[in-house]
Amino acid sequence: MRFSLNRDKLLKSLSYAQGVVEKKNTLPILSNVLINAKNNTLTLVATDLDIFFYEEINDVNISNEGSTTTSANVLHDILRKISPQSELNFEQKSQNKLNLNADNSDFNLLCLPPENFPAMPQDKASLEIKLDASKFLSLINKVKISISNDDTRHYLNGIYFHVTSSGNKNYLTGVATDSHRLSSSSIEIPSLKDGISFILPKKTVFQLSGLLNDFQGNITLKIGENKTDFIVEGKRLISKVIDGKFPDYKKVIPLNNQKKLVVNCKDFIDSVERVTTVSLDRKEGIKLELLENKIKLSVSSTNSGDGNEILKSVYKNQSFIISFNSKYLIDIASVIENQNIEFLLNDGISPVLITDQSDKDSFYVVMPMKI
Repeated sequence: MRFSLNRDKLLKSLSYAQGVVEKKNTLPILSNVLINAKNNTLTLVATDLDIFFYEEINDVNISNEGSTTTSANVLHDILRKISPQSELNFEQKSQNKLNLNADNSDFNLLCLPPENFPAMPQDKASLEIKLDASKFLSLINKVKISISNDDTRHYLNGIYFHVTSSGNKNYLTGVATDSHRLSSSSIEIPSLKDGISFILPKKTVFQLSGLLNDFQGNITLKIGENKTDFIVEGKRLISKVIDGKFPDYKKVIPLNNQKKLVVNCKDFIDSVERVTTVSLDRKEGIKLELLENKIKLSVSSTNSGDGNEILKSVYKNQSFIISFNSKYLIDIASVIENQNIEFLLNDGISPVLITDQSDKDSFYVVMPMKI
């Protein structure tokens, strides 16, 4: 096998691939990327057995066809340190040695036989829809902040996608919760004969988010019995879905919270970050005392002191104190599109509904803390 191509094209592809490869190295072949040079096209495949990443690169000069596998992370690190726009020359010297020549550098990379690399899944898709990449990325970014890290409840370790409807419109809705907070966002889709319901794992969500960051246009989503296949301009991300039942999240959405608090989003984030600086342990929480048209934010730490700040707001109801995990507030405020963030509250111990007036199809629920 012998081929040459531009360094930047291969580096971009490898940046996705090395995010997918198995980090724990239980099987050496899973640390490698499969490189296949054939028919004037270079294909790269990386997997951890749960996710497959596949990409075709066309701007490549192939002298001899062939295939091999080599370490995705090592190759990625080498390319990062080679000058941009350099010409890369690859030649397979033997079954276990791949030579890379670029500028004044020369590397011999160890290889494993391509026959040992896992085969791409061939599940037949039962449903296929097209999604606007920027809208779908926005949905993912708004919802992923609430994905749980608790492995004992694996069905919370991802985003639950399903179809919802309002009026004559259909929506693809994503929901995530860690039982302390919940995020939901929806985008309009065409009417479907069959419903959609699957939980996309956290790792896939973050890999997909990276893919969509660099793309404008439509993506294709194919849904099989236990896999999803996202096709993004010559790239494919095939993922297993989480086997489990997502809880009935609608039960925890507060519908009768009448006390409205409106505050400037940026000012709120800055104020929360300043006040919590005094706390070494962010789990200690932040108190919000709601007063007429102002909030008193305070943090008290037994180890490092206390901090207080007054922030202007729009609030016309009775005063009370409510406490939160400060990280939850910052995460949510950071994805609000409007310049203001709106809280709908009941009292100091009930769930709080947070809305975005610039995106009526998204909302957030946060449980208060007991301090």
